[in-house]
Amino acid sequence: MVALPSLPLDAQTLKRWNVDEYHRMAESGLLAESERTELLTGQIILMIAKGTPHVTALRLVATALDNSLANQPYFVSTQDPIQLDDYSEPEPDLVIVKGDFLDYAAHHPTPQDICLVVEVADSTLKQDCEVKDKLYAQAGITDYWVLDLPHRQLHIFRTPTPTGYTSHLILKQDQQLSPLAFPDMVLALENLLPPVV
Repeated sequence: MVALPSLPLDAQTLKRWNVDEYHRMAESGLLAESERTELLTGQIILMIAKGTPHVTALRLVATALDNSLANQPYFVSTQDPIQLDDYSEPEPDLVIVKGDFLDYAAHHPTPQDICLVVEVADSTLKQDCEVKDKLYAQAGITDYWVLDLPHRQLHIFRTPTPTGYTSHLILKQDQQLSPLAFPDMVLALENLLPPVV
């Protein structure tokens, strides 16, 4: 594969794709099914392949949250799209959504449907903590977590504003946490991290 030159482009001259255009590109085959993509602020982003630690951590988090939400009117969605606005349709690693998954047969969950967004960061920590945090804050997502696998810690972003979150806590692996919407749900961070090999 030949490396393409990097061009310093003016952001105002770039075409921003909206969600409808993005869906039409996928339906027409312009976006290869073998390449996982997401739409962030009108730009189509290739998603990085997930390694074993990422997959293991996501299963641990999903299982812990699923078990804690039994018999409640919420469900855990993993690696599925959410629509933040007309120009952003990310696919977070995990989301707690209000209602039942059949409530979203005709549309993706939107910020008012979402209680928690979780990204698992193996090699994407910078993007998750410095790009996606702003997108989620601007959309009004009240509780955003980034599980930092290399450092075995959790970034918790809360109190969203139009320019970003005003609260950013970092928990170490021996600490406990609760989702903002479920204060009685107490999770041990070490149980959400894959074992050290």
